[in-house]
Amino acid sequence: MKKITFLFLLISTTIFAQENYTISGIVKDQLNGETIYGATIYLNGTTIGAQSNEYGFYSISAPKGTYTLTISFIGYSEQSQEIVLDKDQKIDFEVIEETEQLDEVVIESTESESVNIRTPQMSVTKVQMASIKKIPVVLGEIDIIKSIQLLPGITNSGEGSSGFNVRGGAVDQNLVLLDEAIIYNTSHLLGFFSVFNADAIKDITLYKGNIPAKYGGRVSSVLDVRQKDGNNKDFHLTGGIGSISSRLAAEGPIVKDKGSFLVAGRGSYAHLFLKAAGEENSASFYDLNLKANYALGEKNKLFLSGYFGRDDFNFSGAFENSYGNASANLRWNHIFNDQLFSNASLIYSKYDYDLTLNLFEFDWVSSIKNFNAKYDLKYYASDSFKLDFGVNGIYYDFDPGQINPTTDDSAINFLQLDQKRAFESGVYINAEHKLTDKITANYGFRYSYFNRLGGQSMVLYENDQPVVYNEALGIYESGNPIGETEYGKSESIKNFGNFEPRAGISYQVSESSSIKAGYSRVAQYIHLLSNTTSVTPLDVWTPSGQYVQPQLSDQYALGYFRNFNNKQLSLEVEGYYKTVNNRLDYIDGSNLIGQNTIETEVLNGESRAYGLEMLLRKTKGRFTGWFAYTISKTEQRTPGGSAGGPGINDGDWYYSGYDRTHDFSVTGSYKQNDKWTFGANFIYQTGRPVTYPDGQYTYEDLQIASYAPRNSNRLPSYHRIDISATYVPNKRPQNKWKGEWIFGIYNVYNRKNAAAISFGQNRETGANEATRTAIFGIVPSVTYNFKF
Repeated sequence: MKKITFLFLLISTTIFAQENYTISGIVKDQLNGETIYGATIYLNGTTIGAQSNEYGFYSISAPKGTYTLTISFIGYSEQSQEIVLDKDQKIDFEVIEETEQLDEVVIESTESESVNIRTPQMSVTKVQMASIKKIPVVLGEIDIIKSIQLLPGITNSGEGSSGFNVRGGAVDQNLVLLDEAIIYNTSHLLGFFSVFNADAIKDITLYKGNIPAKYGGRVSSVLDVRQKDGNNKDFHLTGGIGSISSRLAAEGPIVKDKGSFLVAGRGSYAHLFLKAAGEENSASFYDLNLKANYALGEKNKLFLSGYFGRDDFNFSGAFENSYGNASANLRWNHIFNDQLFSNASLIYSKYDYDLTLNLFEFDWVSSIKNFNAKYDLKYYASDSFKLDFGVNGIYYDFDPGQINPTTDDSAINFLQLDQKRAFESGVYINAEHKLTDKITANYGFRYSYFNRLGGQSMVLYENDQPVVYNEALGIYESGNPIGETEYGKSESIKNFGNFEPRAGISYQVSESSSIKAGYSRVAQYIHLLSNTTSVTPLDVWTPSGQYVQPQLSDQYALGYFRNFNNKQLSLEVEGYYKTVNNRLDYIDGSNLIGQNTIETEVLNGESRAYGLEMLLRKTKGRFTGWFAYTISKTEQRTPGGSAGGPGINDGDWYYSGYDRTHDFSVTGSYKQNDKWTFGANFIYQTGRPVTYPDGQYTYEDLQIASYAPRNSNRLPSYHRIDISATYVPNKRPQNKWKGEWIFGIYNVYNRKNAAAISFGQNRETGANEATRTAIFGIVPSVTYNFKF
C-alpha cells in the first residue's frame, strides 16, 4: 500500500514540475441549462483534451501558448474559440442541439468517436437521452432496460422477466444506481416495464467489465443512471399517452440560471380495463421522480433527488402482492480550484414487498434498506495525469420476512425471520495516465471491508457443517443443529476484507484505431436468494457471514476499436474471460421461502464465462443503427466439498441458466423526412438451458419423473422482429407545443417464444405431454408524446 501511494506522489510531483496553465469550467445545454456528461473538450492540433464529468465539470492543462479550444458532443453543434493560455482560466460552455426534438433513447459510446479510441476504459456503453428515434419495444413504452439488452453481452431470462444478465452473470450481480442510490428491483409488472421513466433520465452508463475503482459491491456490471437536473431557464411539460400507461413531467427554474426542479410521474391503467371487462385479476404500477438543485455561488451546488415506485397485483382475491423501491439522495458538489472537484452524498434506499395469500390466511412482509455516505474527488493534475479517489460506507438492514395470520382462526402462526445487519465500506484510488502519445493507462485499486453485525442468534451445526450428504438416500439435507450462539448488536459475527485491483491500457495503432486490455477484481458481499433464472418480487437478499462467503470475480478483457468512413462507422470487438468464486448453488429441492437458516439450502461453487462480442455501428446520416453479436459460454461447478457427496451434477461443469451460445441483434432507424422516421429490430438468441425429465418410474401406483443432469437441455431458440413509425404532424420551431405519434408492432410475425416448457400426464389418455408457455405474440401499440 505504501509503495503504491509513493508511486502516485512521485508521478504527481514530476507532472507538477512542468509549467502548465489550466482551463476549467462547466458544460451545459444552452436551451435548458442541463449539465452535459461526456462532452469532449480539446485543443486543436494537439493530443490534449478531456471529458466533462457527471456534473459537467472539465479541466485541461497545457503549456503556455495560443490555441483553438473546441468542444463536441454527439447530437450537438461543435463550438470553437481561440484562447491565449498565459494564465489559469475558467471557460463555461453552453452547447446547442443540432436538431431540437422530443427526448428519446439512443445508444452511443461513452465518448465521442475520437476519444473512445484513446481512453483505456473498455467494456462500457452509454445510453443517452438524445434526439434520434426510439427503439421499438413492447406496448410502445420507452424502456431503458430493454434497450441495453440489444447490445452485445447483455441478455435477460426471457419475455416478461425482470432485470438483465451481463456476460453470463445473474441479476443480483448487477449494481443498479439511480442518482447514486441502489435500486434492488428494476422492474414494473414483473418485468414488462422498467422502473426508469425516460422523461426523467438524462444519461445512462453501463460497465460490463473493467469496472472503475469507485464502484464496488457487484461482480458483473454497474448500471449508472442519472436523472435530469431540470430546466433552469424556462418551465416545460413533457409527457406521453400510451396503450396501458401514461406519464407527465414538469420542470422549470427555482431561480433562473441558479436552480431548477423536476417532477415526473408515470402510472398504468390496465387494471381499469380489466375491471370494466369484469375481470377479477388486476395489475398496476406507478412511479414518481423528484429532483431539485441550487447553485451556491460558482463553486458549490446542492442536489436533492428521490424516487418512489410501486406495483400492485390482485389475482381473483386469492393472491395479493405489492412491492416497490424508494430512494433519496442529498449531494453537494464543490470545486476546490480549477484542478480539484469533489462530490459528497448522503443516500437512502429501500426495497420491500407485501404478499397476502387469502387461501392460506397469512400476510408476508419483507424488506431491505441501506444508508450510504460517500465522498468522491477527482484531481486533474495535468493533461497526462488524472486521479480519482474517495471513500464510502453502507449500513444494511435486512428484514427477510414477517409472517402474520390474517384471521383469528388461521392455521398459520406469527413468524418473524431473523433480521440481519451489516456494514460495508470501501476506499479507492485510481489514475488515468497518458504514458506516451500512443499509450494511455488507468490503474488503481479498491479496498473493501464487510462486517456482518450481530443482534441475532446463529445456529451451530455438528462438525460446523450446515449441509450434509445422505449416502443412503443419495441426497443433500440439512446438517444436525447442536445449539445456538447469541450475538449482541455491538458484536461482529464475521468480517471480510478484499483488495480489488483494477487496470486498463490502450495502445493507439493509428488515428482511427486502438487495442485495449483490461483487468478488474470485484468483491460482492450480499446475495439474492433465488433458485430460478427469472427473479421474482419474493426473492430475499442476504449478507455474507459465518456460512456464506462473499463472491470474488476476476475479469480479463482484450479488444480492438476502430472508426472509419469519416467516423460514420465504428467497430468494437472484445473478448473476455470471467471467473466467480464462492457462487451460491442450490441443492435439489431447496426451499428458500420463509427459510430462517438459508445455509442449509446452498452449496459453495464457482462459475466461469468467456466469449467474444462485436458491435458495428453507424451513427451519422439518414440511416443509423448497429449490428451486435455475441458468442459465449457460461458454466457453473459445485463439488460436494466438506459436505461430502458428488456435489451438483457430479461436481462437473454445467451450463448456468444465463448461458446464451449465440446472441445477435440488428437495430436500425431511417429518417425519411422531417415528418416520418421508421425503426426496426431483429433479435435472435440461443434458448436458455433448462432441465427436462428423461424418464419415469412407478412407486406405489405413483408415476414419478426422473430428470436429466442439471441444465443439460435447452428451450427453443428465441427470435422476433419489431417495427415502428414515428410521425411528427407540425414540426415548426416557433410552436410551443410539440407532439409526435409512435406506431409500433412488437413481434411482427407472431412468434410464440417459449418462456417455459412443463411436462405432465394427460388425465384422459394417461399419455405424457409437454406444454409450452409463451408470454407474447404479436402486440400492436400507439403512443402520443408531447412537449410544451
